[in-house]
Amino acid sequence: MCAAGRRWGRRERALLWCVLVAAWEAAWGQLRYSVPEEMPKGSFVGDVAKDLGLELPALRDRGVRILDRGRTQYFALHGKTGHLVTAERIDREQLCRLVEKCVLRCEVIVEGEMKFFEIEVEITDINDNAPSFRESQKELRMSETTALGSRFPLAEAHDPDSGRNSLQSYELSGDEHFSLAVQAGPGGDQRPELVLAKALDREEAAFHELVLRASDGGEPARTGTARIRVAVLDANDNAPVFSQAEYTLRVPEDVPVGSTLVTVTATDADEGIYGHVKYSLKKATDLASEIFQLDAETGAITLLRSLDFEEGDSHELEVQAEDGGGLSDTAKVAITVTDVNDNAPELTVSSSLSAISEDAPPGTVVALLHVQDRDSGANGEVRCSLDGGVPFRLRSSQGSYYSVVTARELDREEVAEYNVTVRAADGGSPALWSSAVLALRVLDVNDNAPVFAEARYSARLPENNAAGALVLTVRAADADWGQNARVRYRLLEGRVRGAPLSSYVSVQAETGALYALRSFDYEEVREVGLWVRAEDGGAPALSSNVSVRLVIVDENDNAPQVLYPPPAPAPGAGWAGVELAPRSAEPGALVAKVVAVDADAGQNAWLSYELAKATDSTATVRVFVLDRNDNAPRVLWPAAGAGVVPRSAEAGYLVAKVVAVDADAGRNAWLSYELVQAPEPALFRVGLHSGEVRTARAVSERDAAKQRLVAVVKDHGQPALSATATLHVVLAESLQEALPELSERAAGADSPAELQFYLVLALALLSALFLLSVALAVLARVRRAGPPAVLRCLGAQRFSVAGAAFPADFCEGTLPYSYNLCVAPGRAVAEGAWLPPPPPTPNRGGMCIAACC
Repeated sequence: MCAAGRRWGRRERALLWCVLVAAWEAAWGQLRYSVPEEMPKGSFVGDVAKDLGLELPALRDRGVRILDRGRTQYFALHGKTGHLVTAERIDREQLCRLVEKCVLRCEVIVEGEMKFFEIEVEITDINDNAPSFRESQKELRMSETTALGSRFPLAEAHDPDSGRNSLQSYELSGDEHFSLAVQAGPGGDQRPELVLAKALDREEAAFHELVLRASDGGEPARTGTARIRVAVLDANDNAPVFSQAEYTLRVPEDVPVGSTLVTVTATDADEGIYGHVKYSLKKATDLASEIFQLDAETGAITLLRSLDFEEGDSHELEVQAEDGGGLSDTAKVAITVTDVNDNAPELTVSSSLSAISEDAPPGTVVALLHVQDRDSGANGEVRCSLDGGVPFRLRSSQGSYYSVVTARELDREEVAEYNVTVRAADGGSPALWSSAVLALRVLDVNDNAPVFAEARYSARLPENNAAGALVLTVRAADADWGQNARVRYRLLEGRVRGAPLSSYVSVQAETGALYALRSFDYEEVREVGLWVRAEDGGAPALSSNVSVRLVIVDENDNAPQVLYPPPAPAPGAGWAGVELAPRSAEPGALVAKVVAVDADAGQNAWLSYELAKATDSTATVRVFVLDRNDNAPRVLWPAAGAGVVPRSAEAGYLVAKVVAVDADAGRNAWLSYELVQAPEPALFRVGLHSGEVRTARAVSERDAAKQRLVAVVKDHGQPALSATATLHVVLAESLQEALPELSERAAGADSPAELQFYLVLALALLSALFLLSVALAVLARVRRAGPPAVLRCLGAQRFSVAGAAFPADFCEGTLPYSYNLCVAPGRAVAEGAWLPPPPPTPNRGGMCIAACC
């Protein structure tokens, strides 16, 4: 029982070793099968799916296929069963005529995983070939004096099968004069020899018929025969003798066809027909018979067709020299073919990707290559390389396989498609090479956000625009491709004067065109700041924002508004008040001042004055009153104002406008503006004549949030008089952001200034009450005495014959005035004679006084 247990243990160990060997081969990607030759097409070879552990659906999903490196595809993979089957009928003798063990190799390529597995299939021999002789009939000539025991070589039979199916034995039949002897050759082959067993007698029998039979060891055995006819001749006592028992030569495979490789020589000491030697090939393979030719007369061996080292690197010929008497000698000719670098490397793309994502990690396999060279030695050593400048590298895999892998991350925006050239060169001199081109397309990944063409946009839009007018077009480009590069635009939320921004402007999602949805009024909205977002179509989407500044341009759509004198209650009634001028008024005495404002800006708000009309009954007197610079400029705005400037404001942004008037006329009323105090002198500037305070540069984050500006207003009198205006500016993006700063300033306002304001207001009210009382008293007295001439003059219609005229260097800030003065009719004639009217000349800034009666 113990012995049985030990035997069972040995069996288990043997089985375990077999399992381990199979697992090791599978792990190293190699499978081995065997199949007899001459099997019909579609015969089962092995279960590849089972041995590789692949499920049947995976065979189709992963792109599993068989790749055969030979000229003929001998195997195929059955898609439904996963079996390796024969694709052609296989003849072992045709494929491996000089090889003892016939092995065919192929590869299983799993394209989905970029893997391969080697398969070795051994083709086992069957007894499908019978032994055969090169010549089915052979004639030998022997002298009747040939000694007993003489040996005569016979032609050998050839059986392409191997092992026991090959040639095993010879038999001789037909005559008692001869027997058969079999000698073992240097390579273990059997060489039959005819042995003379009984003396010949030509007179008894001139010919002897023999049959030589060759048999193999197959089941059943196959045989081949050759008929031998022996002619008995008269005495020939010298046989031919070769100069060398063996001829050895090395021939390069590129030797030209028709070249003489070697000449064998044999001599015979006899004379006449017995001394004439002829040469023949006694033994040669089928391949050698196709390549070499022996001249029967000269013994020269020439080349019939080109040699191929890869087809056969050595050939053996057995040459026989026979004289006319039938005596012969043999010699061996060994021809070694040396390799020449005549085969370029064969580079095959076993599997490859046509596209790869740009975010594929380094080391991703994009192609599987197989390279081989049919030459040997240095001529068959192959080196592979890639053309420079591509982000790929070669990695050697098992055997003669190479993998092309990514060397770094790819960027489709830099290179969208690669043509990777793989070169394979051998070690010959000169080297031969071949190449293959891999076309690889890089798939896009959404890794680039849209980029606007400009860092910021600005546009000027005239007020009173039509609703739906195109303001400007923003454009953004995305370096990605396809859906990832499709850009859409939208407005970011915001508010303008408490209303949603979307009610003022809109942006077209596809083109980026910005439209005004309503008509803008410069007097209400002077500037609109907004943000436009460009978003691509990737998942997740990437976006970028850009600021857009819309500046509303003023148009002259507002007429001037007269503040003083106030308009009459009834239309066409003229002034509501009356200005009185004393008869003793000196030249330049101020009669009245018309004050008007315009809601527009810039040149649209520059005002000029002229006397429209004046009437009298008999005569007109024009008096020029010269002005004296006795009034300093008076700042109307700002009194103590504050302005808000967005931090995104660019150079030229309108902050505020200093409005001032001067009661004088001419040059004395010309005003100029200058900024005398500012925390950031380079940030703001004021127009010399316009009084507009604007930004001199773009506002930055480093600028203080609160800015206090002091501007001085000067006239052009001699000496010049001036006044100052203080403006508080808050740098903030919105009104909500500026409220804290404004609240602090309101809390810290100067209370003495407010007190002064109230005192002036009270004084003005008291003066108004006093003047009203005086006027009522005068009117009561006039009613009792009758209307005086001066009031009758006031009731008449007045108009001026002279138009408004301005100095040549008139600019904004200059306020020229013209006035009418009526005088009592009783003194009109005398005063008219005392002051004749001057010729009509332009008014140079004085006041016109007209007398009427």
